[in-house]
Amino acid sequence: MKEKVEAALEKIRPALIADGGDVQLVDVKDGIVRLRLTGACGGCPMATYTLRQGIERALRQEVPEVKEVIAV
Repeated sequence: MKEKVEAALEKIRPALIADGGDVQLVDVKDGIVRLRLTGACGGCPMATYTLRQGIERALRQEVPEVKEVIAV
């Protein structure tokens, strides 16, 4: 499952990099994905929205086993 999540993140990553940020996969366990938002995304007031509406939604489409996405 970790490989599937990484592949899905690679599709999302260019949009984040274009805005000066990035995302790192920290862990995947029991359907819970832990991510670290870096760069501009790390301190952005819209980071929670980006995480839920952008990243989590895209990951669930690509990897249906994903139950939740958490920023660490």
